[in-house]
Amino acid sequence: MSGQDWVLHVDLDQFIAAVEVARRPELRGRPVVVGGAGDPTRRGVVATASYEAREFGVYSGMPLRLAKKRCPDAVFLPSDPHAYEEVSAHVMDVLRELPVVVEVIGWDEAFLGARTDDPEALADGVRRAVREGTGLECSVGVGDNKLRAKLATGFAKPAGVYRLTRDNWVEVMAGRPVTALWGIGSRTAAKLAELGVGTVEELARTGPEVLAARFGPAMGPHLRQLALGAGDAEVTATPWVAKSRSRETTFQDDLTDPEEVRAQVRLLAQRVAEDVRAEGRPAVRVVVKVRFVPFFTFTRGVALAAPTSEVEPIEAAAAAALARFDDPRAVRLLGVRAEFGGG
Repeated sequence: MSGQDWVLHVDLDQFIAAVEVARRPELRGRPVVVGGAGDPTRRGVVATASYEAREFGVYSGMPLRLAKKRCPDAVFLPSDPHAYEEVSAHVMDVLRELPVVVEVIGWDEAFLGARTDDPEALADGVRRAVREGTGLECSVGVGDNKLRAKLATGFAKPAGVYRLTRDNWVEVMAGRPVTALWGIGSRTAAKLAELGVGTVEELARTGPEVLAARFGPAMGPHLRQLALGAGDAEVTATPWVAKSRSRETTFQDDLTDPEEVRAQVRLLAQRVAEDVRAEGRPAVRVVVKVRFVPFFTFTRGVALAAPTSEVEPIEAAAAAALARFDDPRAVRLLGVRAEFGGG
C-alpha cells in the first residue's frame, strides 16, 4: 500500500454524556452531568459533563456538590458503566471495519495506525463512519506519533480534524504554556516556573541535566521529550473485552489531586463489590490499574485475607493496592478488578 504511515487519535466527544442524551433525546441541548449515583447531595464525583455543563465550569473529577453549585439547572444522572461498555464496544467494531489498525485505550478513545496519502480524508471517513454507525460524534487528531496525534485532538474538538506533526510542532506549540503538553499539570508547571521555564519552547531548550536535577533522572529528560513532541509511533491492535467484574473510568481531564484519585478508586471498588455479589462467587484478589499520562499503564494487586464478596475488604484492598503506586504524573484512567479463585 502506498503512502505514509500516520497515527490517528479518535476521541468520542463528551462520550458518556452523549450516550445518556442518545437514550434521552429530550435532554439534548441541556447541561447534563453524569457521576456517582446521580445525586449531587451525596458524595461522588463527576464522571463527565456535557459541553453545555462545561460552560458553567463543571469538569470531570469535580465533586457533585460543587457541580450542582456551579450549574444548578443541570440534569444529574447516575453512571451506567455497562451501557458505556456496550456502546464503546460497538464504536470500536465500527473502527475495525476501516482499513486501519485499532488500539483501544479507553471507552471513548483509540489510536488508529494507517498508511495513506491523505490522512485528513481518512479522518473525515472515520468521523462519518462513527456518526452513521453509532449516532455519536468524534474528533480526530492526525499525527506522526501518538503524542502529537493525542494533542492534535484537543485542537480538533468538537467534531473536527486537526494535524500536528514535526512540521508544524514549533509553529503550533512553541509559545504555549507547558500545561498544554499532555502529562504536565499545574504542580509540575509551578516547579518548572522556578527554573524560569514557562513555555513549551523554553522547556525544549532546557538542558536534560538541569531537568534531571530537579525532577529526577527519568522524569526530567521525559519532560523535555514531551516539549520536543517525541513519542511512540507504533499502533498495536488490541481487543476490547468488557470485564463484568472490573470497572474502569477514563477521565476527560487528567486527575492531579491524589485525594481525587483515592476517591475514584473507592467508588470503583464499591461498584466492583456489587458485581462480585451479583456473580455469586467470592473474590480472592483485588487489582488496581492506573494509566498515567501520556500512555503508561501499570497495575498493582493485593490478595484478600480471605475470599469475600463484602464491600469493605474489597475497598480496603483497592486502597492498599493504590498505595503501592509511587508516581507523580497525572492520571488518565483508573480501574479496579476483583479476581476470583480457580475453578
